[in-house]
Amino acid sequence: MTQNVYDILMERGFIEQCTHEDEVRELLGKEKVTFYIGFDATADSLTAGHFVTVMAMMHMQRAGHRPIALLGGGTTMIGDPSGKSDMRSIMTLETIQHNADRFQQQLSKYLDFDDEKALLVNNADWLLNINYVEFLREIGIHFSVNKMLSAECYKQRMEKGLTFFEFNYMLMQSYDFWKLHKLYDCNLQLGGNDQWSNIIGGVELIRRKEQKPAFGLTLKLLTTSEGIKMGKTMKGAVWLDPNKTSPYEFYQYWRNVEDAKVEECLALLTFLPMDEVRRLGSLKDAEINTAKEVLAYEVTKIVHGEEEAQKAQEASRALFTGGFISEDMPTTTYPAARFEEGIDLITLLCDAKLATSRSDARRTIQQGGVTVNDVKITDIDKVFTNKDFNSDGALLVRKGKKSYHRYIAE
Repeated sequence: MTQNVYDILMERGFIEQCTHEDEVRELLGKEKVTFYIGFDATADSLTAGHFVTVMAMMHMQRAGHRPIALLGGGTTMIGDPSGKSDMRSIMTLETIQHNADRFQQQLSKYLDFDDEKALLVNNADWLLNINYVEFLREIGIHFSVNKMLSAECYKQRMEKGLTFFEFNYMLMQSYDFWKLHKLYDCNLQLGGNDQWSNIIGGVELIRRKEQKPAFGLTLKLLTTSEGIKMGKTMKGAVWLDPNKTSPYEFYQYWRNVEDAKVEECLALLTFLPMDEVRRLGSLKDAEINTAKEVLAYEVTKIVHGEEEAQKAQEASRALFTGGFISEDMPTTTYPAARFEEGIDLITLLCDAKLATSRSDARRTIQQGGVTVNDVKITDIDKVFTNKDFNSDGALLVRKGKKSYHRYIAE
C-alpha cells in the first residue's frame, strides 16, 4: 500500500501545525486533493527559503494530489506583515508582473503543469478589480477585529505601528483561499509556519461562508540553531536562479551548513530515503563532511540539474584539497589595466563581498584570515598586479576556511 503523503511529510519534518490533523490525514489518504501555496512576487527569483515549500509541493504531487501555485500579483501590492518589523516597500505593477513571470518559469522545473496536474494562478486576476464596498459586505463581516489583533502576525507590529493598508492582508489572503475553493475546489492551504494566522483566516472563512470543510497546514521554516532564517549569506539571499546565485555558490552554501542541521536539511531538501538520511545525520566529527557533500550534491541536483551539481562538487573538492579550479568558482573580472596599476587586497575583498566593509576587510587580514594563492597575507596595504597571478592566470583568494573567490583580468 502506498504510504500516505501526510505521514511522509510528518516523518521528514515538514509539518509544524495543522488545523484538523486526523481529517487532513484521512483526506490525503483516500482522494485526490487540490491544495495551494502562495508566492508573493517580491523578487525576480525564488530563494532557498521558498525551496522547503516547493519540496512539499513535489511530495504532494508525487502522491497524486494537485498543487496550485498562487502568484501574489495582487497581494504583493500590499505586503504581508507576518514576521516583518517594517512595512514592505511598494512595487510597480510592471515589476510585480515580471517577478511573477520568473516564478512561473522556475516552478515549472519542479512541478508538472501538463494536463492540469498542477495549476499556476495569479491573484491579481480577482484582487486588482475588486469593489471595496462589496468586499467588505461579502468578506469583512466574517472577521472579528479583536481576534485579528490577537494574531501573532499583527502583534509583532503593534509597537512600531501597523498600517490599515497591511491590516487588510489577512482578509485578502483569506479571500484568495475562498476564491480558489470556488474556482478549483481547493480545500487545503499550505504555507510557512509564519503564515498560521493568515491560513486560519481562510479556513474559517470557507467554513463559515460555504458551510464546507477547508483545512490548513503549516510547514517548517529553515532556521539556524540560533533561530535565524537560513538561506542568507554575506552577499544576501541564496537564490534558485543560477544567474543570481551560481550553482557553485549554491552548492557551497549547503556544503557549509552547521553540523546540527545536516539531518534536518537532508530530510527536507532531498528525496533520499529516511533510513539513509538518519545514517548520514548520525555521522560525527570529520565524517559529517561526507553527509554535507551528499546534501549539497542532492539539493544542487534538484535545483540546477545533475551536470551542474557534478561540476560544483568537483570544484569544491579541488578547493578543499588545495587545488585550483577555474570556471566553476565565483569570479570577478577586472580590466587588464587595473592589474597593471595594482589593486589592493582590501578592495579585492570588498568587491567580491568577502568583507562587509573596508574596516571588516582590514580586520580579517590583520587576524590572518586571508590567503592569496595559498600564501597567508597579513599586510593590509598589500597590492597585487598581474605578476602575482598563478599558473592559471588568476588570483585565488580564500577568506577563512571556506570562502573562495577568483580574480582574473581581461
